[in-house]
Amino acid sequence: MKTILLVPTGEGVGLTSACLGLIYALDCQGVKAGFLKPFSQDEKAESDRTTALYRHVSKNETVEPIAYTQLTHLLNAGEMDELLEEAVRLHREVARTHDIIIVEGIVPTARDSFASELNAALAQALDAKVIFVSNANIEKPEQTAEKVEAQLRNFGGAASTRNVGVLFMRTRGLSEESAQIPVTYAPDLRLVEETEKFTQAIQRTHSHIGTEHLPIIGLVPFSDTLSVPRVSDLAAHIQASWINEGKSNTRRVLHSSLVASNIEHELQKFTAGELIISAADRIDVLLAASLATSNGIPLAGLVLAEQQEPNPIALAFCQTAIKSGLPILHTPLSTFETTQLLSNLSNEIPIDDTERAEQVTRFVSSHINGDWLVLLLNGDYQPRLSPSAFRHELVQKSIAAKKRIVLPEGDEPRTIQAAAICQSRGIAHCILLAKPEAVVEVARARNIELPDDLEIIDPDLIREQYVEKMVELRKGKLNDLQARDQLQDTVVLGTMMLALDQVDGLVSGAVHTTANTVRPAFQLIKTAPDYSLVSSVFFMLLPDEVYVYGDCAINPDPDAEQLAEIAIQSADSAKAFGIDPRIAMISYSTGTSGMGADVEKVAKATEIAKQRRPDLLIDGPLQYDAASVESVGKSKAPDSKVAGRANVFIFPDLNTGNTTYKAVQRSANVVSVGPMLQGLNKPVNDLSRGALVDDIVFTIALTAIQSAQQEA
Repeated sequence: MKTILLVPTGEGVGLTSACLGLIYALDCQGVKAGFLKPFSQDEKAESDRTTALYRHVSKNETVEPIAYTQLTHLLNAGEMDELLEEAVRLHREVARTHDIIIVEGIVPTARDSFASELNAALAQALDAKVIFVSNANIEKPEQTAEKVEAQLRNFGGAASTRNVGVLFMRTRGLSEESAQIPVTYAPDLRLVEETEKFTQAIQRTHSHIGTEHLPIIGLVPFSDTLSVPRVSDLAAHIQASWINEGKSNTRRVLHSSLVASNIEHELQKFTAGELIISAADRIDVLLAASLATSNGIPLAGLVLAEQQEPNPIALAFCQTAIKSGLPILHTPLSTFETTQLLSNLSNEIPIDDTERAEQVTRFVSSHINGDWLVLLLNGDYQPRLSPSAFRHELVQKSIAAKKRIVLPEGDEPRTIQAAAICQSRGIAHCILLAKPEAVVEVARARNIELPDDLEIIDPDLIREQYVEKMVELRKGKLNDLQARDQLQDTVVLGTMMLALDQVDGLVSGAVHTTANTVRPAFQLIKTAPDYSLVSSVFFMLLPDEVYVYGDCAINPDPDAEQLAEIAIQSADSAKAFGIDPRIAMISYSTGTSGMGADVEKVAKATEIAKQRRPDLLIDGPLQYDAASVESVGKSKAPDSKVAGRANVFIFPDLNTGNTTYKAVQRSANVVSVGPMLQGLNKPVNDLSRGALVDDIVFTIALTAIQSAQQEA
């Protein structure tokens, strides 16, 4: 059992972010760390903020901390031992299911002057190693080191073997480029040279900080984007009431601007992510914000200040902006008071801001020294493919593949943003099929920076060159006129590019149906030589492991031969993504316990798959619980090498597969990546029409890896 206590050097150092980031980095090393916050410092909150964010980000459970009232009561009564015993009890509860536990210490504040003493006692009680968490300034190394030194004294000084490292958070003085936000764990973002230089500067006055015994394990840049609140976080802080709540839960305040002079001199402030502050009687500002919103500029929101209520007639003119979600608040405070209060807003992550928590977690983890983590783990853990590790591997393998992926929905906003991310990170070379001016307009309105090497192709300029080749590919099934008409559909056009090896893969479906995406592939790409059908898999990112579900999207009622082929395809897909497949053929019966045509089909499919691929671990029929739960598997199929340990689940028909994947996804709040199509000559993948930007990024990465695997 390893316990790591994170001790802050003061307020506002990003302690919560540090805990979440370290847990995520460990997860990407194949180690599922537990989390414990022994003591709450919030007198009023019903639920602890860090604990709630940990549950969301890790999809894992933990215990609630000791309430602040109980904490202070025991300390005031001189019952420190009883308090620490209670902390140990909580620690042991978490330890039942984890081999390493990350513990969040108490933040020293003017109110809680006992924090440093209690943290030191806690480290002893839990026999914990200590990481010091501090903010930093590259230009002030001595001042930065002194903050660490002040806490170090409480834990036996530099000579103590309990102290294992320093993590610098919210580091000022670094370039803006260093604060890019990854879509997954990205160790290539780690600032190696900057860390070495900063270590050398610190050691001029504090020679023990940054040594082998007390290494600097990470230098995390300050990020304006990740330190910004949502508009919904502002209302109470500035005593405001809502005129229109709109999309206040998703709009983020990248900057705020006070509009005080004539509107013609202030129009440059109306940009994406801007919070506009003005007096409530400034009808011109209200109308300008409305016009900007109507033109596709997603302002963060509008704050109308001063006692006077906004003009209802002017508000009536702004219905288009209001309907599109522009948040509008009114505060009785003056514009100056409002601006001052907003400048002092806390940069801690609110309990319900889960999107920001996930981004911060990935950002922090990407700047933690992976070599140090390996030393920390010391080879005591068996690696597994966790969801975090899966996403990391997905991105790294796609970067190595260097594939060209065509995106037929080239002017769709989420697709444009995903393409920009993939292009800038090297995940794939993306080709957008769209009018270049339309792409530029969407990017400008949504504050998306388009990489210089992002390829945008106007379909009208290339469509004609594919007519003859399409007629040839579908000989006897369509003529020039019909081909020209079908090529008006950019999905068909993109599929032709793939068929002619001008691109390596295709991703569509953000605005098209599955049929729209898949039909041209069936007609023009066709199945691979070894296969007779096309099927699909979903990668189900459960809290502890990645499962593969097939087929949940394509084949309604496969026969035994087809079901065996789906199992083989799915096993090969699992291998391609780092999963050692243990395949369960799912039925309502385990072994010979049930009878019927459906059970016989699964039994026959299992035998066919075993004969065709004796190298695979495959068993069936198995009920889902017998396949996935170890105790049930041992009871119902004691001789099976798959029962209770399966990670590839093959469902007998589309009705069962689709229902199961959606039930697991929604009921257990599980992320699913897919559907990934398998069995085609070239990779084509479908998106959900509700896909998020990250979903599209991962699907592009997945498609690139498929292409590389098919070549291999």
